[in-house]
Amino acid sequence: MDTNIDKVLDNIRNEENIYTTGKVIKVNEYNIEVSGLTDVSFYEEVDINGKASGYVFAIYPNRVIVSLTQIHEKVVVGDLVYALNHEYKCLFSLDSVGKVVDIFGNDLIAGKKFSNLIELPIDGVDVPLMDRSSVNRGLLTGIAGIDLIYPIGRGQRQLIIGDKKTGKTQICLDAIVNQKNQNVVCIYVAIGKTKKEVKELYYDLNKNGAATYTVIMASFNDELPTKSYLTPYVALTVAQELMLQKFDVLVIIDDLKKHADIYRQISLTSDKVPGRDAYPSDIFYTHARMLEKGCQHKDGGSVTILPIVETKGSDITDYISTNIISITDGQIVLSKKNFDKGEKPAIDYGLSVSRLGGAVQKKDMSKLGTKIRRELLTYLDVRDIYELSDPSELSDNIKDRITYGNMIIDGLKQYKFAPRSEDEMKKIFSFMNKE
Repeated sequence: MDTNIDKVLDNIRNEENIYTTGKVIKVNEYNIEVSGLTDVSFYEEVDINGKASGYVFAIYPNRVIVSLTQIHEKVVVGDLVYALNHEYKCLFSLDSVGKVVDIFGNDLIAGKKFSNLIELPIDGVDVPLMDRSSVNRGLLTGIAGIDLIYPIGRGQRQLIIGDKKTGKTQICLDAIVNQKNQNVVCIYVAIGKTKKEVKELYYDLNKNGAATYTVIMASFNDELPTKSYLTPYVALTVAQELMLQKFDVLVIIDDLKKHADIYRQISLTSDKVPGRDAYPSDIFYTHARMLEKGCQHKDGGSVTILPIVETKGSDITDYISTNIISITDGQIVLSKKNFDKGEKPAIDYGLSVSRLGGAVQKKDMSKLGTKIRRELLTYLDVRDIYELSDPSELSDNIKDRITYGNMIIDGLKQYKFAPRSEDEMKKIFSFMNKE
């Protein structure tokens, strides 16, 4: 108590209790324009006459744009705006594990606020390059098509990309479930999803025993887009803090295409100059600085990021997809065609890539995975050519190759929430070791 009083008195003596003020000159749904705030900085917290709070989003010569994250009363032109002279902070509690939470420390299922909250910056300082080490430990998903052919390492950033309803979220949920007893903390970031969708995710994880090590950080589709925009940054700040305490953390971001659309929406109402597809010119930096948090720390902890991107018409060459592909260390591409055929998970093995590959696998898994991938890609080329042909007209060599390829495809099929161990995978594909 005395420490707080001394701090207040020191602020008065140093005139740090006097806040810069401005006035609202324009009001949008979730952004306001303010004049008079001449010495504010980005992400600085502001208070709008006790009616709302937010942060400085854009600075222009005679005005600033303030993004509102919490609105208690209607903001009107002429309201006083106070710059609070400190960075906008999020709130987090370690009791969030096993809960659905937001960036203000609220338990969204129980409808109450956590008591033991700590303040964290929205966009914390990145781990310096010299404090990062090589990614050489595997993060097993329990999915044969990934762990054998396109493995993921602890500290890697691996994109999950595909059309709607092709199993992108399910792959990530399977990966979370497979971290049981692996000393990995999981953070699932839900951006712009409905409350029903988030509750279903929550119950699925609970039912499969993953709640004890998973935090669901959500922003719903009916909430302020400014809050949704900040949510993945807050999740990664939390992940980075856990990494510095030597935890391995898995972060799922579902999804970055929706996040990009939200940022475009905010930017257009903030008078930012639109660029390609009406996205602002800094959209690449917006995602690059977020995904840069993924790394293997020299002290042992790591942050592994699996961002999800939804495509249309199986087009992975659109603006946002190509941006994120260039930032990440590989991509798992999901095919609507494979999904409709019943090949689940519907991985497109020809387009998928892992830039780390065998560096994060055991030698026997790497050797088996390399052989499966080579045989599988050869088979897929043959299948595309001969799948509509009359079997009686095919040579014995082609028939054998198709039969062999079908055995591989069958071995890669898995039901949801049915993870396989490395030994199970090797047993299923033991036929590949026969001469």
